[in-house]
Amino acid sequence: MRLVDVAKVCPHSKKSLERWIAVYKRGGEKALEPKATIPKTSPEETPIWIKQRVITKRKKNKICALKLHWRLAKEGLAVPVRTIGKILKSEGLVRKYRTKRVKCKYLRVQRKTGELVEIDVKYVPRLVANRSYYQYTAIGTASRWWYLAIYDDQSTYHAIGFLAELRKRFPYTIQAVKTDNHSTFTNYYIGTNKRSDMTVKTLHALDRFCAQHNIVHYLIDPGKPTQNGTVERRHREDQEKFYEQNGFKNLNDLKRKLKVWNTYYNNLEHWGLSGKTPNEFLADYKLIIPPYVLA
Repeated sequence: MRLVDVAKVCPHSKKSLERWIAVYKRGGEKALEPKATIPKTSPEETPIWIKQRVITKRKKNKICALKLHWRLAKEGLAVPVRTIGKILKSEGLVRKYRTKRVKCKYLRVQRKTGELVEIDVKYVPRLVANRSYYQYTAIGTASRWWYLAIYDDQSTYHAIGFLAELRKRFPYTIQAVKTDNHSTFTNYYIGTNKRSDMTVKTLHALDRFCAQHNIVHYLIDPGKPTQNGTVERRHREDQEKFYEQNGFKNLNDLKRKLKVWNTYYNNLEHWGLSGKTPNEFLADYKLIIPPYVLA
């Protein structure tokens, strides 16, 4: 049968049939197997040593592609965020979510430094020298500046001491704090401490301390931990990147490593600060805010 007659009933063109016949004559049936047309190399491909540095930093610090982009930029390497994301995805170093994340649009209000600080307590997940301890956490919602302290008990006395120490260390005046409804921070929701008109019999010690220093004390709604989301998110970071990766010989060892971790985070680039670290944000804030506002 002639090739012209075959082309009349074949869905492919005559030129394709001629090309396939020529290939078959040169290499047989194996030559007809389809081959990838993607080039094996690219002149714009990211060098292997840069890929290795991205992978090493990701495994060491567990930071996202955007923070890796900022960190490499400080080292003089301009690697696009999208390129870093592709490298992490190809190496299987991205977080896998079980369900599709729902994207919500929020109206973000720009707060001033010191306008609101979220405070919470986290139980240290393992015994240290056969004793249990508690981590008190405070984080500024504007600057993301973070302060941690370890105590042997969860009590109002330690909560007041922690807030007093925080006021000394934070470079700006703290105007308001937000906590959950644990008895460490409030007695408003304790049923035995209410009259029939829902007013509290005695003022909580932490509220008295806040009133003495002109600090507003906000409470989240019962059963709504997302309203304290900034500090709750930090607790997840503590669990995954600090407590699960470190062991502690004694209390001093725990405090020493926690101080290093605290310093590391305050010098880590943050998405909410447009690539600045909390310490850099506070330093720039001092230059931007007029002197009469600070006074």
